[in-house]
Amino acid sequence: MIASIGTGIPPNERTQPEVKSLVREIFKQHDSKLIQRLQPVFDHAQIDKRQFAVETKWFKEAHTFQEKNSLYHELAIKHSLEAVDSCLSNRKFLKEPIPFEAVDMIIFVSSTGIATPSLDTYMMAKRPFREDTSRMPLWGLGCAGGAIGLSRAFDWIRAHPEKNVLLVCCELCSLTFQKDDYNKSNIVGTALFGDGAGAALVMGNKSPYLPYSKQSKPRIIETSSATKKNSHSVMGWDITNRGLEVVFSKSIPALVRSFWSKHISLFLNNVNIDHVHSYIAHPGGRKVLEAMTEILQIPQEKIKHSCNVLRDHGNMSSATILYVLNEWMQEGIAPGSKSVLSALGPGFSSELLLLEWHES
Repeated sequence: MIASIGTGIPPNERTQPEVKSLVREIFKQHDSKLIQRLQPVFDHAQIDKRQFAVETKWFKEAHTFQEKNSLYHELAIKHSLEAVDSCLSNRKFLKEPIPFEAVDMIIFVSSTGIATPSLDTYMMAKRPFREDTSRMPLWGLGCAGGAIGLSRAFDWIRAHPEKNVLLVCCELCSLTFQKDDYNKSNIVGTALFGDGAGAALVMGNKSPYLPYSKQSKPRIIETSSATKKNSHSVMGWDITNRGLEVVFSKSIPALVRSFWSKHISLFLNNVNIDHVHSYIAHPGGRKVLEAMTEILQIPQEKIKHSCNVLRDHGNMSSATILYVLNEWMQEGIAPGSKSVLSALGPGFSSELLLLEWHES
């Protein structure tokens, strides 16, 4: 059971027009026709505002990869702990706080910075987690990371039904910004990506902490992964001396209509699609959500929180799916209802989870 969700939202909020103006200012010395041609991407993204870990002036300055990664190290720990604290004490979902000592496994997901040892070890040092807590850091999964993290949590609690897993996703996409990268992918990325951290507590069906939970909660029933071979150029990072340079192909919506369409069709083969209450979809962007809605032939209501989170936060990579799940969990969905959670990521990969809502 997914018992609780928490978020860590960076403090620097900017509206989409403000970000658009900033990008125009930074890139004004380059090909003005290219910049002008890509400006409508900001207008059509259906994003109103986003949050960033750094202030506006940071984007106007040059930074080495080392400077960016050091800042990632510092701020990712900060915002991850905010999400964890929120998750374990969230009175919307819990009758009383869950002690840190109750966590048996930490899965830490991120792709926007590099750290060895992984950042979960630093989090463990700042909170009273047990020293025998298992760890599973996951890197390089991009936007699919949150969904894949939930799948790995499900695998682990099936083997250990009396235990609890804490999934933490933190992405500081702003720290990968390249002020001297004039490729289309970089400019499109500035129109979509934001920063955020999220945490989810997943309990096994024999966990002694199940009575702490309240409201209707989703249980993971089934998961499925699919990776398209030879699709490495679709999305990801080019790692250069300047840092992480975004790769973002215009073919993604087409792959949703082909590769993802086949994957979800097979996944829902034994499920009456009319009985699916909601689709908890990672909002990779407006065109991705439109393609999913078209394929599934569903009303906007069934995917509404994906649109709402995109509007209010942008694409926060792996953390975004936890923000969408948080919104659905607050609705108190009727027991017995089913939902499909989905995310797409580098690879080109697709992760699907079937959820069933139960009384706590």
